[in-house]
Amino acid sequence: MEKIMEGEDSSIMLPNKQVVLKNYVEGYPKESDFELRISTISCQIPQGSKGLFVKNLYLGCDPYMRHRMSHHNSKDVSLLVSFKPGSVIIGLGVAKVIKSEDADFEEGDYIWGMTGWENYSLILNTNGLFKIKYTDVPLSYYAGILGMPGLAAYIGFNNVCSAKEGDVVYVSSAAGGVGQLVGQFAKMKGCYVVGSAGTDEKVNLLKSELGFDEAFNYKEGNDLAGALKRHFPMGIDVYFENVGGNMLDEVLLHMNLYGRIAVCGMISQYNLKNPDGIHNLFCLISKRLQMEGFSELDFRHKVPEYLEFAIQLIRKKKLLFVEDIAAGLEHAASAFVGIYHGRNVGKQIIQVSTD
Repeated sequence: MEKIMEGEDSSIMLPNKQVVLKNYVEGYPKESDFELRISTISCQIPQGSKGLFVKNLYLGCDPYMRHRMSHHNSKDVSLLVSFKPGSVIIGLGVAKVIKSEDADFEEGDYIWGMTGWENYSLILNTNGLFKIKYTDVPLSYYAGILGMPGLAAYIGFNNVCSAKEGDVVYVSSAAGGVGQLVGQFAKMKGCYVVGSAGTDEKVNLLKSELGFDEAFNYKEGNDLAGALKRHFPMGIDVYFENVGGNMLDEVLLHMNLYGRIAVCGMISQYNLKNPDGIHNLFCLISKRLQMEGFSELDFRHKVPEYLEFAIQLIRKKKLLFVEDIAAGLEHAASAFVGIYHGRNVGKQIIQVSTD
């Protein structure tokens, strides 16, 4: 890499390991839906473009990416534009700039934003890329707590939930990249917080390390209604939704008058050909509920505000983040598939390189 950094040979070809979508995914993703391909890439940036040539360091396994692995014709929602079979998977990640033709980025800068699941990427559209200002924290954090998941938790809780001190807050998929942060934000606000997760290990994590007042294994006893009744005897004021399906349907029955629901994700539905129906929507009327979906894409202008808020808390160890890091692109498919089976504990991240 020394030659590239010094500019001695701008057209050198480098071996480039890539994770490629082999087939459109049907049902739950399988490792066989992906292919690990060894290719080559030139570090030369096309003349006249304002592109970057980057070395990828960390990649986020984000549940929404499953939508892009199915064949559909969504013309108006960029999150849902399908990948093409044979193409490199694209997602949010952390990278180091090796060469730059964009005045906003210099060689040696660390960035986060959309990049390829590969060793090196040529990024011609630098809109939506962020230069990493704080490097005294793990760079992997910019694929999690200081990146998209963190911003989603911050916006969803503060702008959509409108929670206040004393509110009873329920967070589903609470041990994931977003949920674990929402619970901590709620505790900072003075709320009573309960989270749910799919294993006893995750439940213990929520209570012993992340500060949730209570947590439960929603799979235990196959009695979600009973679990919600036990943990919310006085009802739920704020629900942060990450699961959808039967979870949402049941929670509606336990919401309090004038409750608020922030819809961040619906991971239980992403792999279903026929998504579950919701039968208790009349609760929106009878309980005067507010239920709002949101995307952090609409709030990218708040990234500097969020970073200033979060970095101080991280440095003081008042905001914690649990990562599940899979080392190497050869483990990327397994790591991605695993998030739909609850194998990850914390935010699932793929480590491509340390620097």
